[in-house]
Amino acid sequence: MNHRPINIKEKLSTFSEHWSPKVMCEMNDYQFKLVKVQGDFVWHDHKETDEVFIVIEGEMFIAFRDGEVKLSKGEMYVIPKGVEHKPYAEKECHIMLVEPKGVVNTGETKGEMTAQNDVWI
Repeated sequence: MNHRPINIKEKLSTFSEHWSPKVMCEMNDYQFKLVKVQGDFVWHDHKETDEVFIVIEGEMFIAFRDGEVKLSKGEMYVIPKGVEHKPYAEKECHIMLVEPKGVVNTGETKGEMTAQNDVWI
């Protein structure tokens, strides 16, 4: 058993690309993923699971068809399963996602922003 803490800042320093979640650890069937976001993402949903956004640094927005939420450092938001949303950030923002293994970042909306799944850092 490893008795060392996971250093989030250190893990974030290992990559620079945007909208490409990286797995830093797992708990049961859930993955904790770090992501750097900037600009617009795509409209999508996750039909089978809720999704948690936790802002580590910066600020971001999550648009919904009927409004939006602004998240700043130290804030989090849970998106219920099946709710269509579009994250975006004017400046680079560092976030953590918590979701079940195998969840694709774009849900069923496949395209150029669909990231490779299960990339560990």
